[in-house]
This record gives sequence, structure tokens and C-alpha cells, in this order.
Amino acid sequence: MSLSNKPIVLLGGGAREHALAWKLTRDGATVHVLPGNAGIPNSHPEIGILDFPAIKGFCEARGAKLVVVGPEAPLAAGVTDFFAGSDIRVFGPGRAGATLESSKVWSKNFMRRHGVATALSWQFRSDKLDEARAKAAELNGQVVVKFDGLAAGKGVYVCSSVEEANTALDDLEAHHSGWFSFLLEEKLSGPEISIIGVTDGNRVRLLAPSQDHKQLLAGDQGPNTGGMGAYCPVPFADDNILAAIRTEIIDPTLEGIQTEQFEFKGFLYFGIMLTPQGPKLLEYNVRLGDPEAEVLLPALESSLLELIEATLDGTLARCVVRQRPGYYAGVVLASGGYPASGFSTGFPITGLDQLHPTILAFHGATKRTETGELLTNGGRVLVLVGHGMELEDAVQHVYREAKNVNFQDVYMRTDIGQRPEPTRIFSELR
Repeated sequence: MSLSNKPIVLLGGGAREHALAWKLTRDGATVHVLPGNAGIPNSHPEIGILDFPAIKGFCEARGAKLVVVGPEAPLAAGVTDFFAGSDIRVFGPGRAGATLESSKVWSKNFMRRHGVATALSWQFRSDKLDEARAKAAELNGQVVVKFDGLAAGKGVYVCSSVEEANTALDDLEAHHSGWFSFLLEEKLSGPEISIIGVTDGNRVRLLAPSQDHKQLLAGDQGPNTGGMGAYCPVPFADDNILAAIRTEIIDPTLEGIQTEQFEFKGFLYFGIMLTPQGPKLLEYNVRLGDPEAEVLLPALESSLLELIEATLDGTLARCVVRQRPGYYAGVVLASGGYPASGFSTGFPITGLDQLHPTILAFHGATKRTETGELLTNGGRVLVLVGHGMELEDAVQHVYREAKNVNFQDVYMRTDIGQRPEPTRIFSELR
């Protein structure tokens, strides 16, 4: 049954969900966003993303037969399992499949079981911090510390010294009371790319390769954030690189999903580092990345609605993904002080009406007063997206227009899409 012109419920309230709502609406769906935000049409802030009975009641009242899940929390909490057996379908994996993202330890063990290329790692518990410090010292501090559970993109610490590793472990201890587990991974080197696809657990249809910019400051310095910008496609991700990723990472992942027989119909995200020894998987996400979604969805010429229907109907093998020509660059406008806690919000946002018509503005954290004034309401406030036939054109276009948008203490990275292109990748394999 075609979902065109039929109501769809989309869970989430950030810029990723704004981009999803924008794309699905263009594909012909009527989209209701729970809870949404001030910039997303048909938002319903009275319903939370974890209130499954209320979501079901909303779907029944509106005649919605499909729920599309934006963020990871409802998937980890079992929203797909909640609707199992009903006539309302959910695009997103069940709780078992969501564990690929919700537990770094379980995910790493899955990679090992199924031969997915990844970094060496060591598992620790919170009562073994001294052992973790000793291991970090043994590795000269060249480690990545990963909290086991969900941390909104900020539970990872990339360390370059013993001092930094100890600080990361101190931070973990300070932010997570009681028992918890975590990983130490060997620190890899090389450019990172994001590969995101739509999968039914047997086949996958990939979107364009993209590249996120996680660190707060230009030059990939400063603390990790939820993402300060992204672009797609990635110029250096040629056919040889994509073939190696398919062989070393994607294919064994799908074989693992089939072997372990958990239900997985949704987005699957591969965060990958291209090391001299070949591609290595850093992490899975079981949903669209943010801010990758904000560039990938405008770049997608094919109907996302049709891809979702085909995934749920078992006809994904018939689908071909078409991309629009050129490049898309997205820049996050953040509140001053983000990602640390305690930064101020509630500031008026001006200049959105002055943007060039070709610029897309996706709302991440906004709200309106009773009089309709638009205010900041969180860390990553807006994502502006520009297009160009060359990457440099897209980057210049979005930065030129971003100067028109303002709110108190507005902050953006100044180098999205401007990393030097790597000259050697997989050098030891060629």
C-alpha cells in the first residue's frame, strides 16, 4: 500500500528530524512530528518520544500506519517491539538490533564475532579504573575511551597522551554514578567517513558517503560534540575505497545480523576510519547521523518514502538509489558555551528571512514565544545547508549566507568541508 498522501508519524525534535520531515513531505507524505520543534511544521510538543502509549493513541486518532524513528533513544527503549503485532509499522530496528548502538561493548563483540574490521579494544568496568589507567599508560595514552551506553554523541574521548587518557577516565567517573562499563580502543589514524544505508537486514541501499566534523573547534581541535557540520559526497571516497568498505565492514555486518536473527528494518550508520591498513569500523548507529542527515537527504533524488516502504515490504532489492548532482555542505549554528553544560538559551534568532532561497535551514533547538518570536532552545540551534556543483562552491555559499543569521553568542566552526584531501589511503594494501 502506497503511503503517499497518507499520514506518517516521525519521532524526534532536532535538525535531523526537520530534514526527515522536509524530505518525506517532498516525497508526498503528510508528516506529524512528535515532539518536533518551533521550525518543523506539524509538530506536537505535547507528546514525548518515549511515551509509546501516547504515540500509539496519536497514530490511531490520525490514521497513521507508519512510525519513522529519528533518534536512538526510542529504538533502544523498544519502540519497534512495542508496536509489534499491531497494524502500525515502525521504520527502525527492534531493541536487539538497536544494541549495535546502545552498547559499545556489545557492538564491539558483535564485530569480533562476525569478522568486521575494527580497532583492537579492551573492556573495563567502573570498579577497574586502575587497570584501565595502567593499560592506557602501556599504550602511551594513544587510546580512545568509549562509554558503553548512549551518550548523545559525546561519550567518546580521543586521547593523545597518558594525561589526556587519565582525564577522560576521571570525566567518565564524574559523570556516571554507580556501576558502568567502558572500552579502551587503540587509537587509529586516517580520515573518517560516514556510510549510511537503508537496510532490511538482508540487503542495504547506501546513501552518498559523507563526512562529519565532531570536534568543536577548527582544525579538529577541542571537545567532541554531537557534530558541528557535514558535507557529501566525499571526493576521495572512490570506487576502490567503497569496495573495500563493502567487503571488510558492510557485508560481514549484514551476515552477522542474519546469523543472530534480530529484526532490523531501518537506517544503519557505519562510522569508518580509513587507516593505512584498510577501513576500520569505529561505531554503528542505528539511525541517520546528525548532522549528516541534513546534507544526505537534500542530496537524495530518490524517494525516501519509497525506500522505507520497500524495506518494510521486503522489496528493497528492486530499489536503486539516485543522488542529485553536486555537493551539499551543512554548518551548525550553536549556542555559545556548547557542548559544556550550563550555557544560556532563550535568545532571539534573526536573519532567517534574509537567507538566499537555495539555502536550507533546519531547526535543531528552537522555540517560539506566545507572540511568535523565535528563540534558541539548546546547544545545536540551526543547521544551514548549501549546494554547489563543486564542494568549494557549496562551502562558500553556506558560509556567505550564515553571516545573515544571528543570536547572542552564536558559534560555528569555520572550516566545515575544508580538510586537506588525503593523498594516500590504504597505502599498505596497494
